Parts: sequence; C-alpha cells; structure tokens
Amino acid sequence: MKSNSLGIPIAIVIAAAIIAGAIYFAGKDASPTPQLGTNNGQQGTDEPVIVPVTEDDHIIGNPNAPIMLVEYSDYDCPFCKNFHDTMRQIMSEYGPDGTVAWVYRHFPLQSLHPNAPKIAEAAECVAELGGNNAFWTFSDLIFDERGTNELTDVSRLPEFAETAGVDRGQFELCLNSGKYKDAVAESVQEAIAAGGTGTPYTLVLVGDQFVGEIGGALPYASVKQNIDSLLEQLGNQ
Repeated sequence: MKSNSLGIPIAIVIAAAIIAGAIYFAGKDASPTPQLGTNNGQQGTDEPVIVPVTEDDHIIGNPNAPIMLVEYSDYDCPFCKNFHDTMRQIMSEYGPDGTVAWVYRHFPLQSLHPNAPKIAEAAECVAELGGNNAFWTFSDLIFDERGTNELTDVSRLPEFAETAGVDRGQFELCLNSGKYKDAVAESVQEAIAAGGTGTPYTLVLVGDQFVGEIGGALPYASVKQNIDSLLEQLGNQ
C-alpha cells in the first residue's frame, strides 16, 4: 500500500537533515503498549524504522506540507480521543495554509481495547468505499460519539459508516470479510518499529526526515509551541 514517497522540495529535506534528531516532544498521557512482540528485532533499537508517507495514507492537509505529523492511534484509547481534538485544533490553524499535514495510522492495543482492531478494520472499509473524506468523518464520529473513558459501541459502526457517506450493506460485507485484518496488524508492527510504546504516538517529519516524536496526548498549546519552534528553525536554515 505504501510504495512511493510523496514529492518534497529538496530545500526542506536539506533543512530537515540539519535539525534531525534535535527535537523530542514528550507527552505524559498515553496508553502503554502491552506485549506486542519484538517486530523482528526492531523494537528497542536506537533508530526508528519509519514507513514513508504516501498517497495511500489517510491525510488531512497538504500532502507535501513542510511538517508532517504521523499519528499512530487506537480508536478506543482515552488519550487518543483527547489528542484527536488537539489535532483538529492544530489543523484548523496550520492546515489551511499548507504548513502542517496530519496522517492517521492504526495502532490498536487489543489487550487493552479488544474491539479496537475491528474498529480500525471498519475505518479501512469506509476509506475503500467512500475515500479519504469518509474515513476522517467516520473517525471523528468514533471519537466524538463516546465518552473519554468509554469504549466504542461497535453496534453503531454501520450507522457511522452510513453517516460518513458509504452504503451500509457494502460496508458490512467488507467488515465481515476481514479483508483489512492483516493490514491493521501490519500497521501495529510498523508503529512498534517506529518507536511506539503506547498510544497516541506521533512522528514529526520534515520532508522525509524524522525530527522528533510526540509520545502521548500532548495538549494543544504544547503542540503549537513545538510546531512554531520547528517552523522558526526551518525559516532560519
């Protein structure tokens, strides 16, 4: 699914190389990752293994934005719900001018949230049937229609899919087929390889370069401060 990187201006890549590794954004609220395996020896290594962002990702904002926030999230994680609201605020400020883009990837922690993998599969079915906008509408509904410390009512998934604009019958056929089970499991392993130890876990990229991470549900003011600092560094290169 993720075969080709999106085009990035070379000047941004050079600037990113200069500041790469200099930034670390630490959030204190995150659901810990239960025993998810060693990911073929990648877990615990110093260098994160990051899957490049491509047109097959779920993206809000300019796909060639100078700053890319790649979030690995769990639909039933309470901290992910809070961070989803934070990211919507961030995108309302930095999305319209193309400065920041938001990528959503799956990191369901099944040991903590048994239904989370199935919800992630449901989101992929919505994306297949309705496209990127439908995916994000569905995701918003999942987070908005439950309390912070509540789990998603999975009986409402067809309702949410229909509200997002896809045919209920086709959605149910897709979900019941289990066609995205392996893709969701692969995304979990990618999250671990990238350094994720809990949710939400967000990679900060400039161009294709990894420059930092948000480990947890950092509040809006802190995320904004870090983005502004990064933009200032980029502007001075």
